[in-house]
Amino acid sequence: MIPRLVKSEVEFALRNEAAVALLGPRQVGKTTLALEITRDRSAVYLDLESRADLEKLDDAESFLRLHADKLVVLDEVHRAPELFNCLRGLIDEGRREGRGRGRFLLLGSAGIDLLRQSETLAGRIAYIELEPLLALETAAKTSLETHWLRGGFPRSLLAEDNAQSLTRRENFIRSYLERDVPMFGPRLPAATLGRLWTMLAHSQGGLLNQAQLARNLDFSSRTIVGYIDLLADLLLLRRLAPLQANIGKRLVKAPKIYVRDSGLLHALLGIESLDGLLGHPVVGASWEGFVIENLLAAAPNRTLASFYRTARGAEIDLVLEMGGGRGVWAIEIKRSQAAATSKGFAVALDDLQPDRAFVVHGGKDRFPRRNNIEAIGLPELAQELMPG
Repeated sequence: MIPRLVKSEVEFALRNEAAVALLGPRQVGKTTLALEITRDRSAVYLDLESRADLEKLDDAESFLRLHADKLVVLDEVHRAPELFNCLRGLIDEGRREGRGRGRFLLLGSAGIDLLRQSETLAGRIAYIELEPLLALETAAKTSLETHWLRGGFPRSLLAEDNAQSLTRRENFIRSYLERDVPMFGPRLPAATLGRLWTMLAHSQGGLLNQAQLARNLDFSSRTIVGYIDLLADLLLLRRLAPLQANIGKRLVKAPKIYVRDSGLLHALLGIESLDGLLGHPVVGASWEGFVIENLLAAAPNRTLASFYRTARGAEIDLVLEMGGGRGVWAIEIKRSQAAATSKGFAVALDDLQPDRAFVVHGGKDRFPRRNNIEAIGLPELAQELMPG
């Protein structure tokens, strides 16, 4: 198993909060990480997709009181939203008795959906997102190119060959379309959802045009927005917001859209090999999305991420507002190891005057460019972003 960098964050949260919610898509490794965390402590694990485990919670309050001295792991907790009121009462009771920390580890395959259900736990819970495997985590196991091609879902990345990896990702997509998406949202034919997801893949890194998507699929814009919201809530899609800055220039207002895992992006587009990827029109946007996901996963909590683009073409692919003495970082993303910067990036730097500026390239070397720009490889910049 590949060690996860987020493990220490989860363990720290358990020492300081009564409940911790670990959120991430299916097959991202939440259960594996939870079982590793419980290995050296007294714990109870319940999979709420298992009828036998779910039946143990018919009288949830009595069962959980019986295990009040243990860490209780509730997997796929969004399947039992009625538990949250019970958890709140037990947490408050435990606090009064001096045992209010590290009581519950909740695993969920959705983001906002789980947050809505757990509003009753406000002030009692920490939320942590588990990303697919990161470049920093896999550097000793696999090449950056293989990681980019296959994505970060463990079963895909660690497959015996590219064909097996692609099959696993295609099965993952089919499972979401036929089972998970209908569970969370209004029912729509899986084929139609698949077309929407594929259209979004073809638009990787572009500005979201929901009206065009609605026309192409013959649905209302409201329906399209609802399903884009759902894919984002399921942590499969990212809408990167445009930077809002008062600089006297006309700025792009639409978000940019990315399929978050590069391996899923390539599966949606039928790309099996690195040669196929390098010859595909999506190659630049794919690399851009891969870099963005890795950098945002490494960035400190509460980092504000956006992109900057003016109507006249000045552009920064990723703007990170971190505060805490680190300020604003501007990042241009290039696949080429030459790390040549664009004129639009130079103009945008003059507009924003960030604290630091980087161009992320596909190699490992770090070297200075003009205008105080540093060329740098992805793993090294991710490492520099990591807190502490």
